[in-house]
Amino acid sequence: QVQLVESGGGVVQPGGSLRLSCAASGFTFSAYGMRWYRQAPGKERELVAYISSAGTGTSYADSVKGRFTISRDNAKNTVYLQMNSLKSEDTAVYYCNGFVRGANYWGQGTQVTVSS
Repeated sequence: QVQLVESGGGVVQPGGSLRLSCAASGFTFSAYGMRWYRQAPGKERELVAYISSAGTGTSYADSVKGRFTISRDNAKNTVYLQMNSLKSEDTAVYYCNGFVRGANYWGQGTQVTVSS
């Protein structure tokens, strides 16, 4: 079965960095684009970044452009989100997402808290 497991969240000061990882299993990872979403308290879940199956195409929400970088290692079945210059408004639960064989799959989420 499809599984997505995020890791790497934590508490960081404004201006700091974190790298999130999402380990995928149960499907041919290299055949699918992947996404990172986030959901802050009291807000809707929003798309943060997308990467194509081969990693050659990426896109970002305007709010994170220039600060976040999505990447993937198809040999390790893992997608990453490098987050730099973090701001308090980046505080949220971050979710890995894949649309696989016609169904939407989510990880359990990892909490990112940006606070001084």
